[in-house]
Amino acid sequence: MSEDVMGFYRKNIGGPHQAVRIALGVAVAVAAFVYLAGTAAWLVALGGAGLAVTGLVGYCPMCAVAGIGKGGAS
Repeated sequence: MSEDVMGFYRKNIGGPHQAVRIALGVAVAVAAFVYLAGTAAWLVALGGAGLAVTGLVGYCPMCAVAGIGKGGAS
């Protein structure tokens, strides 16, 4: 697959980094509902879901700002 995905963004995280983000994001989301309650659980789970989504699409906005990833600092 091309580095450009529909022209909207360029992937800036690679395979192992993506796998870690997905696994960690899912783990955080599940742990939020197991160990927390109410609004706190939903907020932490939302953060975990965001981490998992960045892993799924291969693009992290904060890494892009910091210049970390493919084409930038490793």
